[in-house]
Amino acid sequence: MLLFNNIKAHRWCERGEGELKRALLVIDVQNEYITGRLPVTHPLGSLQEIIKVIEAARSKEIPVVFIQHAALQKDAKAFQKGSEEWKLHPGIAEIPCELLVEKNLPGSFTGTDLESWLREMDINTVVIAGYMTQMCCDTTARQAFHLGFSVEFLSDATGTLQITNEAGTVAPEELHSAILVTQAARFSKVLTAEQWIDSLA
Repeated sequence: MLLFNNIKAHRWCERGEGELKRALLVIDVQNEYITGRLPVTHPLGSLQEIIKVIEAARSKEIPVVFIQHAALQKDAKAFQKGSEEWKLHPGIAEIPCELLVEKNLPGSFTGTDLESWLREMDINTVVIAGYMTQMCCDTTARQAFHLGFSVEFLSDATGTLQITNEAGTVAPEELHSAILVTQAARFSKVLTAEQWIDSLA
């Protein structure tokens, strides 16, 4: 885990329930999901929405955390550390962030220092953007909720693709929608990127 531009979080948005101290978690926006073996197909334009919310967060001095997945298995077919597909997508790679977290499992809190960094920064709300909706985004949101953080889940700044395995096939639209409904039922406040940006005003 690498630390960049360790700023003090301030200028936080306030709501009726008290001060929200947010961090934007940008999960696994790597070439594997854009030009690699697992191209995200739904919702259309999710990468542009992710970039938009990163820029909005930086303009409001909300800390941005980039999370990067690396396969543990040496013979893994995807996310081999050091490969072109493992790299952060060029659309975000040059954007400054406060923290870069490397993870090896779907949950961004597992085996990383993410939680301790958020506590040190006095963060109480995490914002979920990135890939894939039903895997690392969903798992990270649930972990954050279990750890006592408030969670905001960005519906069009997350994304997925059609999944087929021995259990069957799920279309990306159905999979994405099911996760959003489940997140809204218990774990997260689900917002579009535009709604989230407007809430920062």
